[in-house]
Amino acid sequence: MGLPLVLASTSPFRRTLLSRLGLEFTVVSPRVEETQAPNESPEHLVGRLSEAKARAGGAEVGDALVIGSDQVAVLDGDILGKPGSRENAERQLARLSGRPVTFLTGLCLFNSQAGHIHSDIVFFRVVFRELDAAQIGRYVEREQPLNCAGSFKSEGLGITLFERMEGDDPTALIGLPLIRLTTMLRKEGIVLP
Repeated sequence: MGLPLVLASTSPFRRTLLSRLGLEFTVVSPRVEETQAPNESPEHLVGRLSEAKARAGGAEVGDALVIGSDQVAVLDGDILGKPGSRENAERQLARLSGRPVTFLTGLCLFNSQAGHIHSDIVFFRVVFRELDAAQIGRYVEREQPLNCAGSFKSEGLGITLFERMEGDDPTALIGLPLIRLTTMLRKEGIVLP
């Protein structure tokens, strides 16, 4: 039997995505400080945090294949965080109206037994349609996307906010790029399907 698979994330969205692969896995909550370092690029940030989460998960569970992931939304070079409040969500969505936003998802698979690291950054671009204040208000009221980078849930009603999506892996937009992950898992002996 191979190493156990562990998802180092408390995100219910990542858990749901990983379950689509039909693999048994456990979940741990990685203890990682997620503050951006001064002058740190979005690419470096998500790469650093996804690896830190995978390593922290490995330290907690011992020998395992540990998945770490981190995501940011970027507009005009600014990282859009989780809004935390209705007002911030509405402000964020008004800023996104009619504009493209790029999502960067850092992904790391850490074999804590052998010390192997597989990591990558997956880009996904979303172009928002023009949104008025009433549409934004109704959306935020209905979905409550206060814990989501960019203030929307693409797996829910948030899809109605888009004009188009551009990228190789739509699951990257939700925070766990399954196409890239299955490639990493193959390198560690887990072949799907």
